[in-house]
Amino acid sequence: MISSVKEMIDYFAYLTGISSNRRPARYLWTDSFALCNFLEIYRLTGDEEYRRLASILIDQVHHILGRYREDDPRKGWISGLEEEEGERHPTRGGLRIGKRLPERRPDEPFDELLEWERDGQYYHYLTKWMHALCKASRVMEIPTYLLWAIELAKAAHEAFIYRLPDGRKGMYWKMSTDLRRPLVPFMGQHDPLDGYVTYNQLQALAPSDPGWPDLRAEIDEIGAILAGIELTTPDPLGIGELLCNAYKVAELQSMGYWDRTDLLKNLLGSAQMSLRAYLRGNPMRYPADQRLAFREIGLAIGLHSAEKLTRLMMEKPELFDKEPVLRRWAVNISQYIPLARNIEEFWLKPENRGHRSWIEYLEINMVMLCTSLIPDGYLGI
Repeated sequence: MISSVKEMIDYFAYLTGISSNRRPARYLWTDSFALCNFLEIYRLTGDEEYRRLASILIDQVHHILGRYREDDPRKGWISGLEEEEGERHPTRGGLRIGKRLPERRPDEPFDELLEWERDGQYYHYLTKWMHALCKASRVMEIPTYLLWAIELAKAAHEAFIYRLPDGRKGMYWKMSTDLRRPLVPFMGQHDPLDGYVTYNQLQALAPSDPGWPDLRAEIDEIGAILAGIELTTPDPLGIGELLCNAYKVAELQSMGYWDRTDLLKNLLGSAQMSLRAYLRGNPMRYPADQRLAFREIGLAIGLHSAEKLTRLMMEKPELFDKEPVLRRWAVNISQYIPLARNIEEFWLKPENRGHRSWIEYLEINMVMLCTSLIPDGYLGI
């Protein structure tokens, strides 16, 4: 299996200018998964080339997506920092998505379809990069990467969170490159969950050093937003993310960081309901040209996370047996784990990767399939 992963990720590295002289093509969501793949191959094989590729990717993401586009009249770090200071703190202004079109100007009308192709900043992409930097810090033993992840969390939180007229807090879904104006004012369903779990992941791993930034105030604010939000979803990628977050919550509990059995219960219950509803329509019966690989591969990644969660619950029953329903729900979800292998085998077939549905999202599909095949590089904290 590792040979298939290396073949795909090596091609990704060549195609997007990490290991070749091609013009670098950085896209934050894709790069977050790719970084975890490089780190896991390095961990599994000890091959220093993949550590080197991870370093190059981090550098490219920060120097391309942390700066204004070449076609933008604004220049330099999007944080507004001077060159030298920006080098030391490349995430303080957030990171661009990496879309093919520039962001919508203030005087341009909103076009829902066109907005999908326009640049700016997505909160849920930023949390993905925070997670990837956290993983890089641990595997490569470079504390600065964790610091940059925390600085990114603080910048994103300050920009994306706003106060509603009744005093409650809300979240924007998409912001301008400079984080000064919302481009899409609605809230992503799982954005508060992603932020809450990721902030706590970073806080748990940060050294107890007064010189480091602290996320406790941000955790309290986004936790209040998360409370009461409906988490069930018909989206397979969203279901996968519920399961991935559930494992993170349980892992933080096993570390003694917190006791959030209530959140774990909500995540597993929502994931179970969502999974049953999604599979009721038998979506795997469709041919490749009627399926979106990266969305169902996201579910496969989540099912691998469910497998690890079930194992953790069995290893540490004293932490999870206070709510018997947790074990029952985890066992129920684990019955679907073989579906992950079915999804992987379907998209490993060359004939299924020849359709436009695969080619149109080639880079995202490749890195997420690699993640599903070697999931430990991405899963957990």
